[in-house]
This record gives sequence, structure tokens and C-alpha cells, in this order.
Amino acid sequence: KKFFMNKKKIILIGAGGHLNSCLEIIENSKKFNIVGLVSKSKILNSYNYKVLGEDKDLPNLRKIADSAFICVGQITNLNKREKIYKKLKLLNFKLPVIISKNSYVSKKSKICEGTIIMNSCSINRNVEILENNIINTNAIIEHDAYIGKHTHVSTGAIVNGDVTIENNCFIGSGAIIREGVKIGKNSIIGAGVVIKKDLKSNSVVK
Repeated sequence: KKFFMNKKKIILIGAGGHLNSCLEIIENSKKFNIVGLVSKSKILNSYNYKVLGEDKDLPNLRKIADSAFICVGQITNLNKREKIYKKLKLLNFKLPVIISKNSYVSKKSKICEGTIIMNSCSINRNVEILENNIINTNAIIEHDAYIGKHTHVSTGAIVNGDVTIENNCFIGSGAIIREGVKIGKNSIIGAGVVIKKDLKSNSVVK
């Protein structure tokens, strides 16, 4: 029998729409006791969790929870998640890997801290996904792909074999990246776009 007290205490950062998606995975994992939320803005739906404070309160909140998770989406601001991540690391929070029970992740792939794999994803062999990434619902990451830090691969996107995506990128819903292509850092690829050749850093393709 698993007792509630054995669950890891965790606080969740952010209370926008992306929180809903994260809650679905975190609650269903049954591994965590969600102590509360951290948010600067008012929350329309409290999700039955208490708002514990803002980012400035994180040093005190570290005393009540060892773990934290970033539930901020990444569409309009590519650097926001990175800033929060660095702050949490300075405070020695543990940032778990959270993987939906409904996704396939090859045991030969590497998923780093602070990353969430949403429902119905497929992560094939020899994939490397670095820290603080969102792999959103129905995304496919094929063999030998590499995804840098603080990147969001959105719903239904297809990242084919041997693709490299550098840090701080956003890959829109339904986007397809051809095998072997390299996407430079800080790039934004819009929904439904097909990328067939390398992109330099700071590229925007819509």
C-alpha cells in the first residue's frame, strides 16, 4: 500500500492554461503531493490548489517543498521558462522528469530534469531531450533526435530522425521537421509549417 505521506512534495510555478495540461499528467502519476501554486496574476480557476505566493517568495517556499515544476507555457516569450529554471536551481529545488503513463519513451533515450512528456507522445530510440522542455500532446520525436534546453515541441509536431533543435525554441502544433535538419537556438516555427532545411539561430518561420 502506498501512503500519501510518501509522495514527494512539489510546488507548481505558473497558473495559466498550460498548468491545466501539467496537472493532468502530474495528478495521474500519483507520485507527488502538490503543496500549492506560485503565480503573480489572479487565477480564474484555483484548480483546488492554494496560491502560495509569487516568484519572490520562492526562497521561503523552498522550506516546505523539495521539488518544483515549471507550468508556464512557451509561445510569446522564449526566455521566461529559462529564467524561472535558473532561479529554481539556485534555490536547490529538485526538478523532476514527468512522463505521462500514456506515452512511449524508449529506454535507450535520455530525458533530463524539468521536462514533461504529455499524453500520447512517442519518443524513439537514442533521443536526447535536455532540461526544462515541454513535449506536448501527440508529439513524435524520432530516433537520434536532439532537443536542447528550454524548448517547447507543441501538440502533434513531428521531429524526424537525426534532427537537432537548439536551446529556447518553439515548434508549433503540427509542424514537421525533416530528418537531419538543424534548428538554431531562439527560433520559432509556426503551426503546420514543414521545415526541410537548416535554420539559423533566431529564425521565425510562420
